[in-house]
Amino acid sequence: MLTGMGCSFEEWHDIIETLLPTNRILTFHRQGQGQSDIGEGVCSTESAVRDLNELLSYFKIEEPFYLVGHSYGGLCAQHFAKVFPEWLAGVILVDSTSVDLKELDALDTPVLNEESDEAWIGKCLDYAQKDKEELREIIKPALSEQHLQFPTYVQERLIDFQITPTLYKAMASEIQQWKNDAEVIKELGGFPDVPLMVIGRDSEFTINAELNSGIPLEELRRFEEKWRELISIQGSLSPKSEVIFAGNSGHSVYLDRPDLIVECIHRMISCGKPSK
Repeated sequence: MLTGMGCSFEEWHDIIETLLPTNRILTFHRQGQGQSDIGEGVCSTESAVRDLNELLSYFKIEEPFYLVGHSYGGLCAQHFAKVFPEWLAGVILVDSTSVDLKELDALDTPVLNEESDEAWIGKCLDYAQKDKEELREIIKPALSEQHLQFPTYVQERLIDFQITPTLYKAMASEIQQWKNDAEVIKELGGFPDVPLMVIGRDSEFTINAELNSGIPLEELRRFEEKWRELISIQGSLSPKSEVIFAGNSGHSVYLDRPDLIVECIHRMISCGKPSK
């Protein structure tokens, strides 16, 4: 399981606990996140692929496995799939970042575009210079309603994750690299001929959740239409694919609809080849 940018694998707690009785699960925090060292400080889909490959070797995993990637983790999953297709029994992309993410920047969405990559990089680099207590005051880390259903020790780890300075150094690097990474992934050739499930968010649910954010409704609709289009296109990566849109779910499908994630994983494992 490959998590999204700035997301802890602790957020997958319920899904992991549900799957553990009948599955082996490997998930990790990328460089600089959680308790992972920042290393050389250059964080990209390539470094994530390299680290996953090294972990497979370390844990002596030799049989093909199912790879689940959410958001930026989905971009990493697409990179891994093209470099190491022999490892894969199947892939599940959960509201995954598209290799054509540049198309989102080209939309006529001036208010949304104020939150540019450059703005995010600057903010992340500023946060990376703070200590934990300073970040606690600035960010005021909070837990969602879904997080509050987790055990207390998981909630504590989620708070600590948000106030770790290296997280923001890693995020700045990932954002600096991701558009170039996307172009690299496109040049790597075809996606492997393996079962693929593409899960996208509910556009209307997402729009309704943002109505009070100050972003004009027409911009929200424009962005969500393009996002849904890019998700749908991912279904053409494999001839053995299925595209599903998760009702009543925003970007964090694993929190809003953990039942659907579990169902899709079970179905892929049991069926092997989802119908298109």
